[in-house]
Amino acid sequence: MSVTGVRRAVRESVSGLPREFWWLWASTLVNRLGAFVATFMALYLTIDRGYSASYAGLVAALHGLGGVLSSLSGGVMADRLGRRPTLLVAQVSTALSVALLGFVRDPVAIAAVAFLVGMASNASRPAVQAMMADIVRPEDRIRAFSLNYWAINLGFAVSSMAAGFIAEVSYLAGFLIEAGMTLACAVLVFVKLPESRPKEDAGGASGAGDAAPVSLGTVLRDGRYMGVVGLSFLIALIFQQAYVGLPVAMGEAGFTPADFGMAIAVNGVLIVVLQIPVTRFIEHRDPRLLLVGSALLAGYGFGLTAFAGSVAVFALTVCVWTLAEIVNAPTQTGIVVRLSPVHGRGRYQGMYTMSWAVASLVAPLMSGLVIDRWGAEWLWGVCAVVGTVAAAGYWALMRGMPREDAAVTKTAPDTSASAPAAPEVTRT
Repeated sequence: MSVTGVRRAVRESVSGLPREFWWLWASTLVNRLGAFVATFMALYLTIDRGYSASYAGLVAALHGLGGVLSSLSGGVMADRLGRRPTLLVAQVSTALSVALLGFVRDPVAIAAVAFLVGMASNASRPAVQAMMADIVRPEDRIRAFSLNYWAINLGFAVSSMAAGFIAEVSYLAGFLIEAGMTLACAVLVFVKLPESRPKEDAGGASGAGDAAPVSLGTVLRDGRYMGVVGLSFLIALIFQQAYVGLPVAMGEAGFTPADFGMAIAVNGVLIVVLQIPVTRFIEHRDPRLLLVGSALLAGYGFGLTAFAGSVAVFALTVCVWTLAEIVNAPTQTGIVVRLSPVHGRGRYQGMYTMSWAVASLVAPLMSGLVIDRWGAEWLWGVCAVVGTVAAAGYWALMRGMPREDAAVTKTAPDTSASAPAAPEVTRT
């Protein structure tokens, strides 16, 4: 492709999105650029503090449990208090708890603060996704979610590399730098991002025309939506094996941590390079086919790991399931938004976020049990089966779902509540 063609492709990928979206995007990037603690937490506990691997695993589990609990509470806050207050509370709390984690020394205190960090850091995710849905036009949402996902991975790739150098100098510096950058995100939100939650009329319903108020019970009774949540849990269970089952399996096969690092680095590189062009290709295609295809690619991409005998082949399998991740992430998030009532987006996004948080708890248990009892080959076979089940589930669940343009036409009076130009929606 010529330089002119590349410029045109980039311009088409980023054009037409509201200014508020880009401030939120910048906040996401800054947040992920400073995400050092998650990268070196296990090394900090085992090497610097001298605790056992079992204790480090317990701390990681408590961190994940905090994320599970805050997924729903963060969604409720986003609907009741607003997206902006929820983000500010979550980010300030994250900054303070991360800084505190760098100073505590008692093992019980470390575990307790790690739980608080997990709660605070995960509480902002439903609000961020609800904001994007509020201010981005329906036809641009997949592109917006994809750009945000790209920022997350770009920031994480940079922070992961920087974390190693920072840890060699001072682990405490890593905690304080992350706390400072998270506070910078809160300042950006406070200064640049006004509220985006659609206003409610006198009857308590939003301007989107939804008559009944939304509670967590409403979400749980929404059969199709909970089906999507269940399928997202299965997909997350597969993808979590990249950081749970894969390093254990490679270690047992005689590969070094450096070998694993080389193989898994392909994931971040491909996402940064391919996320935007792939999104342009899939943006207006049938989401049902995209979700079915991505589920199969994820399941069988990990399934192929059973035949890997070299770092190159491991890297090739990473390429396969990374493509599934690139397609699945924005498409599935777009479906979640389509199925969410305007004034209940926070709660709906919270339930969706929780499916990934729960998967992060279940995946280590699943991989450990399967590898210990039957071997790593069985784990990869289970991934293939789970991917097949998820693909069948998407095919059945999305039958009869109206196309995006039909849904927009049907709710035409509501789009003014979430269009960037609407006076009541000035925030991303």
